Amino acid sequence: MIPDEILSAYGTYQKICNTIEKVIKGQSHAIRLLLSGFAGGGHVLLEDYPGTGKTTLAKTLALSIDTDFKRIQFTPDLLPSDIIGVSIFNPEEKCFTVHKGPIFTNILLIDEINRASPRTQSALLEAMAERQVSIDGTVFGFHSLFFVIATQNPVESSGTYPLPEAQMDRFALRFSLGYVEPDEEVAILTDQNMGHPIETLAPCVNTDDVMLLKDAVRKIYISDELKHYIVDIVNATRKRADVQLGASPRASLSLMKTAKALALFDGQDFVSPDHIQEVAVPVIAHRLIMDSQARFSGRTPEQAVEEILAAIAVPT
Repeated sequence: MIPDEILSAYGTYQKICNTIEKVIKGQSHAIRLLLSGFAGGGHVLLEDYPGTGKTTLAKTLALSIDTDFKRIQFTPDLLPSDIIGVSIFNPEEKCFTVHKGPIFTNILLIDEINRASPRTQSALLEAMAERQVSIDGTVFGFHSLFFVIATQNPVESSGTYPLPEAQMDRFALRFSLGYVEPDEEVAILTDQNMGHPIETLAPCVNTDDVMLLKDAVRKIYISDELKHYIVDIVNATRKRADVQLGASPRASLSLMKTAKALALFDGQDFVSPDHIQEVAVPVIAHRLIMDSQARFSGRTPEQAVEEILAAIAVPT
């Protein structure tokens, strides 16, 4: 019998999901992936063409929850202090006062993350990994809800800086939304004929509800056999001849946590192999670097992960 706290958390997920779907049409799987990263305690990178709804999806999730939300538009002239904050000398009190930057929030949307310089991108590393930042030697912690959603355009390279491997590894998932079906696009036109539905969106849950959801995800059961299955998948990326850099142990942790979130979303209190397989590509692929010969032949990290999934025996 499923515990009451799991059922309650499932209800919270359904509320958030239904609220998002009032605005985002035809993206049920993308919403499921986004919420798996959110509930699993990770961060998400949305990579897709302009106009596919990346920013709208992120804003809709934030507006569905009664919590702090801020947005940063990354540009080439953005400095780390513009994100984290800075100490400013107060001549009247003869001391330095810390002015906190926009990173001090619970849900942070970073638009076009690859438009800022590597120096500015690195300002996020400590925050995303440890939920804290350091300003002039003083450490400031974040709420445990802290969640980063970043967007980037994969086809435009002018004025952009590719995210380094250390930055990519901080994201639990990377995925694309893609274009919706024609009927769903017609529904979008209808919904936005007189205005945008996001303008009337109201929060459906609060911070406490979300924390209970995240706590319930941690309590989802995963067997030792499936833990070994996860490690076998990730370890296989380090042994492939066509992969120059395989996935780190952080990938294993992200795969376990997001799979547990998917189990809860399905109303189950245990993880199945299907949950692991569902998120393996978005969790692992962006962490891999293919060798030069594989890249020239057109092979992708996604193909490598799919081949690994097909080759490794599924626990029964």
